[in-house]
Amino acid sequence: MFETIKNAFKVKEIRIKILWTLLFLLLYRVGSYIPVPGVGDKLYSAETDFSYLKIMNMMTGGSLANGTLFAMGIGPYINSSIIMQLLAVAIPPLERLSKQGEEGRRKISSYTRYLTILLAIIQSVGIIISYGSAQGTGAELSAILAGADSNTNGFTDALSYVIIVLFYTAGSCITMWIGERITEHGISNGISLLIYAGIIASFATFVINEVSIIFSASGLNKTELWKFIGYLIIIIVLFGAIVWIELAERKIKVQYAKQVKGRKMYGGQSTEIPIKVNANGVMPLIFAFSILSFPELLGTLFGWEGFLEFWSKYLGASSTLPFYSILLCLLILFFAFFYSQIQFQPEDISKTIQQNGGFIPGIRPGKPTADYLKKTSDRLTLFGAIFLALLALIPSLVLNAILPAASTSGSFSATGMLIVVSVALEFNTALESQIMAKKYKGFLK
Repeated sequence: MFETIKNAFKVKEIRIKILWTLLFLLLYRVGSYIPVPGVGDKLYSAETDFSYLKIMNMMTGGSLANGTLFAMGIGPYINSSIIMQLLAVAIPPLERLSKQGEEGRRKISSYTRYLTILLAIIQSVGIIISYGSAQGTGAELSAILAGADSNTNGFTDALSYVIIVLFYTAGSCITMWIGERITEHGISNGISLLIYAGIIASFATFVINEVSIIFSASGLNKTELWKFIGYLIIIIVLFGAIVWIELAERKIKVQYAKQVKGRKMYGGQSTEIPIKVNANGVMPLIFAFSILSFPELLGTLFGWEGFLEFWSKYLGASSTLPFYSILLCLLILFFAFFYSQIQFQPEDISKTIQQNGGFIPGIRPGKPTADYLKKTSDRLTLFGAIFLALLALIPSLVLNAILPAASTSGSFSATGMLIVVSVALEFNTALESQIMAKKYKGFLK
């Protein structure tokens, strides 16, 4: 990867794109330190049991905990994109719109932005209420919007909440704009790079805090040092396993028969259909964590204290009972197969192969080919889902036992590690593609 970056800086056009990318990322990180009036870093407790707050804080690089302009980060836009993808499959008009080329994609992008603003408003209200709930001063939504709630943090009337909601919503829109500009003028997908930058910043903060504990004023803390070294070793091993799984794929050979058209002969060649082991990426984890966090969000919004106590005891992320882990694994398996059904269409692939005169050696064309592709895809999806489930449990069971401070920072959760590896590989692939395109362009000239 370092060799790719070195070669990229030798090409002027790619070097300019990299500098644009770095400039937008710097702008994003600067916005992560701009404070919002009325919100301080005392409002969010890092030890809160609300897992959705921990995930959001990790992905924003600590902006949520600091109560800054970009506290919500790119989260509303990601949720909006996921919702639009699902609706495009379930609603026929949106499905037809998605197949109308550039014009259809432009309209869907506009709908996604409008939905992002709506979700940002709803999510910002939820964050404000969660701030109070994390400190034990939460109130019902109706009471807060009516201005009946008053606490020492300066929230005295509904106007204060409206201003904070507007700031958070504006910050989310600015973040969305920065991500789109990176995609347009920079390298790779801008949304992914913003999440990557937030996670890396969160990990950097955690490392600085841990080093300050190890080398404290009282002297070298050897116990904490060995725990930190063990933590880093396990992290490196996990990263190696993630890279191995992310690059692993099953290649299915496809043979094309020879065809004579006029005086020319076509076909007679063989290609491969690559099916990745973890083709779904981080999506099953995001869906599973979102589903398990949604009841907490509802309970917080409407002040259901009894329900929150029950959920935290039996199904909360910090529960000592195994129900949360079991349910999390089942949801990951379910969403892995669900998302695989949306992305991989064996019937369409089989039809395309047959129409072009191709066949899989040993498999008859038509339905047998579709069944074979589906069977292969299901096996790989099952293996990938089991890996994701193990990856989701290891940080909570092993890493937190070694270094409890890592759980409060949320530095490298399962979601965070997968995103970091996926985005790094995606960025490297994008750089290689652009370098190769420039070489071919120069050769043609």
